[in-house]
Amino acid sequence: MQPLVSAGWLLEHLNDPDLRIADVRFSLADPLAGRMAYLEAHIPGALYLDLETDLSGPVREDRKGGRHPLPDPQVLAATLSEAGIGDEHLVVAYDENGMFAPRLWWLLRWLGHERVAVLDGGIKAFVEVGGTLTAERPRHPRATLTPRPRMDWVKSAEEVAARGPGTVLIDSRAPERYRGELEPIDPVAGHIPGAINRNWADNLGPDGKFISPQAIRERFAEALDRELILYCGSGVSAAANLLALEVAGIKGAKLYAGSWSDWVSDPSRPVATGEEA
Repeated sequence: MQPLVSAGWLLEHLNDPDLRIADVRFSLADPLAGRMAYLEAHIPGALYLDLETDLSGPVREDRKGGRHPLPDPQVLAATLSEAGIGDEHLVVAYDENGMFAPRLWWLLRWLGHERVAVLDGGIKAFVEVGGTLTAERPRHPRATLTPRPRMDWVKSAEEVAARGPGTVLIDSRAPERYRGELEPIDPVAGHIPGAINRNWADNLGPDGKFISPQAIRERFAEALDRELILYCGSGVSAAANLLALEVAGIKGAKLYAGSWSDWVSDPSRPVATGEEA
């Protein structure tokens, strides 16, 4: 299964019986914005999945696990099954900025479901190829998604801290957050010592579509053939970098799911600012 599908492909396959489309639009600044946008207009047949209520676990009071903890695999599988996503379905996820759909793409593959892709260019690309939107909500029958979680895809804070010298740790946030110059969400600014910065958004061109596989490989040149661990603020935009790596044919990277928001939940963990040597 290729990690991306084009808007033209989706338009041609809208009525495929084994297709499930998932609208994953979301705003960290306004958690209801994505759902409201979905109710107003979405790609025909799309169901809505909410980052915080469907694709994340409960946030702990001590913040351990981060702002968007990984959901329990059994709970996630039950949520997706109830929404009508089963073992037999090809899932296409979309958003409007490229940041949130990769979360569902990664979660499904983490559950062991390989038939999932992201719509390249998101909802804008669909409209640009002549696709029309609707406010009609689909009624998918309940399906059965069998969880086969790949727990080795995930790294803990302790494993990140104990990583070997050959491991490349990649911070997926915007450069100013990585350097500690700005932190609009989490209580501490900076990055995990030793991490390099590769902003997830730089994998996209001006049209919101992914740049070429070769260009992505050049972005991650020093990470090729190395063990990779990726993180971001809460495990969301790092999935966008993981998707980019998959597009470029770079496999095997792991996710520090709790990410920066989990790292700084323990004040004893070290924090770095500025650029790394």
